[in-house]
Amino acid sequence: MAANEELISERFPRSSKYHPEWIRASVSGGANSLWLTEWLATALDLRAGMRVLDLGCGRAASSIFLHREFGVQVWATDLWFSVSESLQRIRDAGIEDGVFPIHADARSLPFAAEFFDAIVCIDSYSYFGTDDLYLSTLARFAKPGAQIAIAGAGLMSEIEASIPDHLQEWWTPDLWCLHSADWWRRHWERTGVVEIVLADSMPDGWQFWGDWQKSIAPDNTVEIKALETDAGRYLGYIRVVGRRVQAQLEAPTVSVPTQYTRKPLLREASR
Repeated sequence: MAANEELISERFPRSSKYHPEWIRASVSGGANSLWLTEWLATALDLRAGMRVLDLGCGRAASSIFLHREFGVQVWATDLWFSVSESLQRIRDAGIEDGVFPIHADARSLPFAAEFFDAIVCIDSYSYFGTDDLYLSTLARFAKPGAQIAIAGAGLMSEIEASIPDHLQEWWTPDLWCLHSADWWRRHWERTGVVEIVLADSMPDGWQFWGDWQKSIAPDNTVEIKALETDAGRYLGYIRVVGRRVQAQLEAPTVSVPTQYTRKPLLREASR
């Protein structure tokens, strides 16, 4: 296939404008971040000048895409990948004044409360967001009414018992972080932190997942076989969009002040 035909899809017209070599050179995970970002963006209200946190952005391809396509300012935040490399990619894209690379842990973010107009997370939220308390921590950085949205690999329905036979070879213990859109809806709703706007799955998402793997990792036959055999029964892409409620959110407890008072260690010592 010619370079001008690779990674082109009618489903993702914005992403199809980007050169396949540039997309491959910014790979940071198992999904095409532009496809997922474009899909998620169709459910968001993004306007020029908004401040957006792109959490777990990898090598900042999704952040560059968001700024170029929607004119938003993006804080490209990741723990695993070099911010210096991301900055060079941002400079080469000519948008240094609109995308700002940040090295930070999702559980220790260096931002002011209610700073962002939107928070997005592309194919990484499942690594840390299954914690019952995490959304409350993250939502503090969003303005009341701001959008909080995720998209990435997930399940079409929960695996309640043992792993299906056709997924056994591919499945590893860390994949238990994958969940369905309905699971994420319940997980977020019960916190009272957001109002759910949307929770769904991508039509034929498993095929796009497989197409991407064939493009960047054709030797990854175990995963490709699992996707093709599964054919969307369990595996695919999910997205969830919520809006931060108006209520005041308390800062998480990071330390408890105490004062040491010396006391007898053993009963005998007090006699």
